[in-house]
Amino acid sequence: MGRPLQEGGPPAIAREALLSFGPAECQDLDAASTREWRETNGLGGYASGTVSGIATRRYHGLLVASLQPPARRFVLLSRLEDVLVAEQRWELSANRYPGVIHPRGFELLRGFRLDPWPVHTYACEGRLAERVVCMLHRENTTVIRWTVRPGTGPVLEVRPLIAFRDHHALTRENSALDPRVEHGPGWVRVQPYSALPPLYLCHTAADVAAAGYWHRTLEYWEERERGLDWQEDLFCPCILRLRLDDAHSAALIASLAPRDAAEAGALLEEEAARREALVTPAGRRWWTLGMLERAADQFVAVRQEGATVLAGYPWFLDWGRDTMISLPGLTLARGRPDLAASILLQFADHVDQGMLPNRFPESGEEPEYNTVDATLWFLQAVDATLRSTRDRRALLGRLYPVLREILHWHARGTRHGIRADADGLLVSGEEGVQLTWMDARVGSWVVTPRMGKPVEVQALWHSGLRILGNLAREAGDREAERLASCLAAKARRNFLPLFWNAAAGCLYDVVAPDGPDPSIRPNQVIALSLPHPLVPRKQALSVLAVVRRELLTPFGLRTLSPADPRYRPACAGGVESRDSAYHMGTVWPWLLGPFFSAWLRVHRHSASARRQVRRWLAPLETHLREAGLGQVSEIFDAEPPHRPRGCPAQAWSVAELLRVLAVELEGDCQGAGPRARPAPAVELEGPAPLSAITPGARG
Repeated sequence: MGRPLQEGGPPAIAREALLSFGPAECQDLDAASTREWRETNGLGGYASGTVSGIATRRYHGLLVASLQPPARRFVLLSRLEDVLVAEQRWELSANRYPGVIHPRGFELLRGFRLDPWPVHTYACEGRLAERVVCMLHRENTTVIRWTVRPGTGPVLEVRPLIAFRDHHALTRENSALDPRVEHGPGWVRVQPYSALPPLYLCHTAADVAAAGYWHRTLEYWEERERGLDWQEDLFCPCILRLRLDDAHSAALIASLAPRDAAEAGALLEEEAARREALVTPAGRRWWTLGMLERAADQFVAVRQEGATVLAGYPWFLDWGRDTMISLPGLTLARGRPDLAASILLQFADHVDQGMLPNRFPESGEEPEYNTVDATLWFLQAVDATLRSTRDRRALLGRLYPVLREILHWHARGTRHGIRADADGLLVSGEEGVQLTWMDARVGSWVVTPRMGKPVEVQALWHSGLRILGNLAREAGDREAERLASCLAAKARRNFLPLFWNAAAGCLYDVVAPDGPDPSIRPNQVIALSLPHPLVPRKQALSVLAVVRRELLTPFGLRTLSPADPRYRPACAGGVESRDSAYHMGTVWPWLLGPFFSAWLRVHRHSASARRQVRRWLAPLETHLREAGLGQVSEIFDAEPPHRPRGCPAQAWSVAELLRVLAVELEGDCQGAGPRARPAPAVELEGPAPLSAITPGARG
């Protein structure tokens, strides 16, 4: 758990602290408000906020409970207004209202650390007050604990602010809210709306006083920047005066069920031990690997009786494509084939007409089947899991009927025009439907329709056919083996003649009936990175050179060459502006996974190739101290300074970097020094320095 304060001295930030910031960084309001912490509970629920303490998103809150895991997420307890009271009052919280910030608790901040959860330390003249926020695993429960030293005399006055609304929505002052507060020894119960469950605030308070007033017009600046509603009213039902115990601590447990606040310390110890067990021996030696291993655990959640992967925090649920791309890094790279198998079986139960669901809607409707590649990524994940598990035969026995169904539906045709063509390649597309991972849509306009034969789909299809053929042979299914082998051979024979763009020295992005699309996009690296590659080494070297020159940035691959007239340098503004730029230049970190895998394979895993990949990783190691702390963002602007955008914590961004570190660079992980810290950014090896892969010096 969080290390205790030193009596009368500075905070004792142990060397094991994962991330830490000092007074200058904490009191820099702009910088501290862009650094976000997040706690998760494995149910889809979470708690989140910023280093400064100012909420900048509608999604920031101390208890965002998942009422139908992993969906139906509601912000119940939004925040606490906490005041240390002794000979004077020190307000520790901070809010943004129109034209003013009040209170200004960030000015008292002495430090912040993840250790392993968020710990704020405040200097209140002669006293240090430390606040810990921890969400318990598999519970809609958040523990908040304060420690004050010296602890003689002061009490903590705490005003809970509640929202009780869907985490995508905002609350306004309204007469429908029930302001009644029930309380007894060590607990307070509020239920402002009958349609939602009650919230219990279990505490070590000396007394509870009714409040019953609104805090009006709190402002969330990240929402304003995203072109969304950005002002909210929050209700304060009561005031708690928390007494300090013999350990100079006070606690409040926010939960959907009654708890004993006296157990807060034991709960924190238990949760700390659980989190420590998540980290592999290599992760304890290599700081970056250990951070990514901890980050990976936040995306794993329950769905019904199995496991699933949440695509990103705070707003995404479990998406089929994202889950299957993320699965090897989030599970197998951490030595968890059992978890991988549970996720695969969960999704296999929902395969329909040979297709994996791309999305489970939040309100319980039927799953959506609108992707050409999620099912093909599922085949890659099945293959990787079967190669990692000791229960191969049992798992294959449960999955094989679904795999056979996938093969036959794709061979003869399924939804959205998805079918094997006469040349063995997979064709797909339908007006008004976005089927590939480049799936942005503005109204009825599909920004990147990619109808026909997208390049990465062919690579996934060919690799999937090879996998299916091998598994059919293992299962003794000669008919399926022949079908898969025949289609794989035809696809391999016809791929390169159809997709090689000799003029550009790389692969076409899509081959459609009206001709090939020469857009220089990152999808082609997937054709070089899968277990059954389609591109000979000479052409692969040329592809990598083009991608490095046109698309590589310090934080990922651009989705379109800057030389293209459609290129968008930033993914900013309102919804339409952001969606139209989403895959028109915007940088995606997850694409570094296939790029690094391809680079290492084509360069035969040489020592120089491995050094190059480690150098490329350096800026992302630094990024772990920015935006979503200990996490990797969904996207970045295409132009310097490459501002992080989208979700501050994205599953496949974390997963692909983790896979590269733990699998592709396994020997480097094993040899890492004790508690190694992130390396500073350095220039790339070879002819192209870092400046040469940013706009203005594209070569």
